[in-house]
Amino acid sequence: MNYCRRNSFMTPARVRLIFMLSISQIFGWGTSFDMLGVLGRTIAADLGMTTEIGFLGMTVMMLIMGFAGPLSGRLLEKYGAASVMAAGSVVFASGLAVLSQAHEPVAYFAAWVTLGIAGTLSLSVPCYTAVVEREGASAKSTIGLLMIFTGLSPTICWPLASWLNGLFGWRETLLMAAGFHLLVLAPLHRFGLPLIETRSHAAQAAADQEPLQLSAGQQRLAVLALAVISVGFSGLTFGISSSLIEMMKQAGASPALALQLGSFRSVLGISARAADTFAGKRTSPMASGLAATGLIILGFLALALGNGSTVMLGLFIGAYGLGSGLSAISRTVLPLSFFSASRYAGISARLALPSNISTALSPVLVAALLDRGGLPMVLVLTLMVGATVLVALITLVMIAKSSNHAVACRAQLGSVER
Repeated sequence: MNYCRRNSFMTPARVRLIFMLSISQIFGWGTSFDMLGVLGRTIAADLGMTTEIGFLGMTVMMLIMGFAGPLSGRLLEKYGAASVMAAGSVVFASGLAVLSQAHEPVAYFAAWVTLGIAGTLSLSVPCYTAVVEREGASAKSTIGLLMIFTGLSPTICWPLASWLNGLFGWRETLLMAAGFHLLVLAPLHRFGLPLIETRSHAAQAAADQEPLQLSAGQQRLAVLALAVISVGFSGLTFGISSSLIEMMKQAGASPALALQLGSFRSVLGISARAADTFAGKRTSPMASGLAATGLIILGFLALALGNGSTVMLGLFIGAYGLGSGLSAISRTVLPLSFFSASRYAGISARLALPSNISTALSPVLVAALLDRGGLPMVLVLTLMVGATVLVALITLVMIAKSSNHAVACRAQLGSVER
């Protein structure tokens, strides 16, 4: 039986788990990927680099997280999330300490390589694995709540980093962040998470039970479809977000209106995550993914056909904001619809490789297309990606139906034989 009882939505153990992991992810992302949003230009200027070169640190981090993903999956399966995330916090402290003492680009990018290794050990997949270890296949609601809170990372960490930078400077700010990882987050990960209760044979069997009886070929096709969905959703969210305001301006919005609508997107995304989370078992990751894809495609069609209309721009940001919020939860928990809870860490870590590469490269690709080909070229790309994701989701639906049909046929055959 799972430690978070299914008949009680918020047990003390679940509250503790959500609180601890929210702190972990808010400050994990806030002191690495998000940090350059406040300190990036200052650091680049001090090191004699252009801002563009400085911001490549985020790309390096995401690429390393992607390529190291399969290794982190094996470590999670062998040692468990608590130990792996604690090690990640120690590596984070090392990377931030190196970054705080960097005086040239070589040390700067070496620090971001270290932060990428730290991220693959303690951000996203390890966090969600910690939930699945404790809640099994019923982890969707907790993961959804975590995504709501961790989406607040810039809201919390940007003002804090700006204040500390004003008081002490960016080097001292990064050293304090390194100390926080070493002295707070490492012990929190290792000792602060609720213990995993020793499972009975029945509970272990439930964790090992596959939700669908898939052939080897169906499993490979499901992983491929999940990878396509993960890459597509990452590109349609991370790739677009950094160019969102410029896209609306090219569509005909005034700079002020584009900024207002762009700021509203995050609110819509968090609202969509909250609605999907509290819907619980009344919805499914597959339904959420289909809804997300439909909304994103609708949004881009509105932007393409709106001719700068304020109503159509509002429709775009509304549909895109809700769709991007739903896509985040869907792509995270979809593997649990096709593979057992015991296999979640390994499958998710494999998917992290293409997903993080997409996250790292798609903002650069979208910005380049927008500058060279204009909004029409970006819209063609986004609609093609959206259609590809839709095909992948339909493929998963067909795999699930095929599996259920095969199970029903075997059951009917068994009853006839008896």
